[in-house]
Amino acid sequence: MIFTTTIGATELAKHQGDINWVIIDCRFKLASPEQGQLDYETSHIPGAVYAHLDHDLSGPIIKGVTVRHPRPSVEHAAEVFSRFGIDSTIQVVAYDDQGGALAAARVWWLLRWLGHEAVAILDGGWQGWINHKLPIKSGKETREPRKFIPHPRNELIISTAEVDQLRNDPRFRLLDARAADRFRGENETIDPVAGHIPGAISAPYAGNLQPNGTFRNGRRLAARYKRLIQDLPIDHVVCYCGSGVTAAHDVLAMMKAGLGEARLYSGSYSEWIADPKHPVEK
Repeated sequence: MIFTTTIGATELAKHQGDINWVIIDCRFKLASPEQGQLDYETSHIPGAVYAHLDHDLSGPIIKGVTVRHPRPSVEHAAEVFSRFGIDSTIQVVAYDDQGGALAAARVWWLLRWLGHEAVAILDGGWQGWINHKLPIKSGKETREPRKFIPHPRNELIISTAEVDQLRNDPRFRLLDARAADRFRGENETIDPVAGHIPGAISAPYAGNLQPNGTFRNGRRLAARYKRLIQDLPIDHVVCYCGSGVTAAHDVLAMMKAGLGEARLYSGSYSEWIADPKHPVEK
């Protein structure tokens, strides 16, 4: 059996020490980019390696071309996953302390984009592991490298130009995974222009989670997204956020709901507003 969306803490604990399982700690703080690694070195799930959102899970920022947390190149991602000991035989489990949104869902999405289906995020994340009183470890850990061979599925990604074409087309749905206040253009502290892409619908990733940080069940997730996307085909659904990280959470939630795999606008809102010609709505 492979896990392709989420896995519970007690189930993961059964596979501790399995050489064909790789656990990735993705904890990250936007306001303090090195805090996640410090937290990992203080305590983490035994056997886990650490993936830094800026260095491992994003490409370089190129002035005038890319904005924050750009999708990494195929080559860079393949090098990182090879270093983590991932090949086609490996079950990957990623976790963070933000319900999967920073940045476990990005690991999940990157691996699926590159053709690796045996990847899940830890339901409940780091807090869930602690709440179950499962073992922890300090320090740094590494894995024996393996050869990760990417098979990019570029049908899962969409460009800014394509977003501009479909955003007002009723045959498509554009979902914004950011908090509702940022969608409305309120309390914006990250991007220089507040608001959202015209034609988008607010679908905050936090609505995928229960109060304890675990995912809502498939039935409730399906009901949520059916209200948003109606009966549109899943490849006509596009998710975005601020920089393409938390939007993967909505993609994962729809898969967990059994609705299929939506597409991702990885450049997201920060790339959209980089061109002042693009309209913004509040």
